[in-house]
Amino acid sequence: MSHEDLSPVSSDAPGGDSPTLGIGLCLSGGGYRAMLFHLGVLWRLAELGYLSTKDRTGMHGPIGTLQRVSSVSGGSIVAGVLGISWHDLKVDEQDLVQRFRELVVTPVEQFAGQTTISIWSGLWATIVSTVNRRVVKVYRKKLYGSKTLQDLPDSPQFVINATNLQSGALWRFSKPHNRDWRVGEIRNPTDSMARVIGASSALPPFLSPARFKYTESQYTPDSGKDLQTPPFTTRPALADGGVYDNMGLETVFKHFQTVIVSNAGGDYKAQKNVAGNWLLQSYRVLTTIDNQVRSLRKKVLVSALATHRRFGAYWSIRGDIEDYPATHKLKCPHEKTLELANIATDLAAKDETTQRRLINWGYAICDAGIRSWVEDGLPVPLDFPYPNEKV
Repeated sequence: MSHEDLSPVSSDAPGGDSPTLGIGLCLSGGGYRAMLFHLGVLWRLAELGYLSTKDRTGMHGPIGTLQRVSSVSGGSIVAGVLGISWHDLKVDEQDLVQRFRELVVTPVEQFAGQTTISIWSGLWATIVSTVNRRVVKVYRKKLYGSKTLQDLPDSPQFVINATNLQSGALWRFSKPHNRDWRVGEIRNPTDSMARVIGASSALPPFLSPARFKYTESQYTPDSGKDLQTPPFTTRPALADGGVYDNMGLETVFKHFQTVIVSNAGGDYKAQKNVAGNWLLQSYRVLTTIDNQVRSLRKKVLVSALATHRRFGAYWSIRGDIEDYPATHKLKCPHEKTLELANIATDLAAKDETTQRRLINWGYAICDAGIRSWVEDGLPVPLDFPYPNEKV
């Protein structure tokens, strides 16, 4: 079986035959757990200069600059905040980390500490509206306001991933276009960031589908392969991007030589007693299938990095920092970080200590991953962002 047969991305979707110089960053799904873990990752990347427009040279030669941020679900929540703040961050000027704390860290922490989007509130919302509309309303009020995709920067390109339940393909939102390779392309879309993030984090079955309404005239003629007809074009029904690709690899792996993947997804656990009723048994079967797909993507990605078909780094919230060869790593006992990894995948508010421990853990393993596999000679971290909480 060839590497192409085991590709971690769709072999049918076009593009990516010759990856180009540049860095693609992937932020996985995983609810608020992932959102906070990735916030720590972005914090360390900001300190190391990976958000700037200065070309970088890695352990294996030139790697360019950050060209794309691809996100899913919980990763999309924090990526969306970073994206709408990008112009004000002024990434090439001094005191970037201070601005990052003000514009990205503070609003995300406040959101995570005060906002719970639960199944029960979702069920109540179905009486007066739809679950996804309530979620969108919360995102608009708490994080994104009236910002739209057109408020994102031209570079790097932010790609917010959702799953098209009609076509079975990835639906990608970005500033230049919305696109499903089967349905077609809408150029220069003006969807609100709240609706876009609401689709990317629409965990089925309770928070999905996210229904969008477009006209056929909005699509670029002949841009879809076989489904550029109503209702695929006019009424797409979308769900959490993790249904298709929980690490957000699709839009990065094909296009860039350097791939950095931060995985805060949940763990598949053995189950002693399998339910006999159809509903719960079907759910177990679906999670088993999903686990196998995720495992395959991870194995082939890591293989590509190990054989230098791609450069970069992969780390997981379940990883052990002692497996990383970088020196002067922050102290992160594996039993403590596993406690963080085992936090439920949900959109429930987190207390301040839990938030800070998750941020610290993302910060620490990002530092270890970048200094171990991407670029040497970088400054070692002085301490955690929140030294008192550690991990």
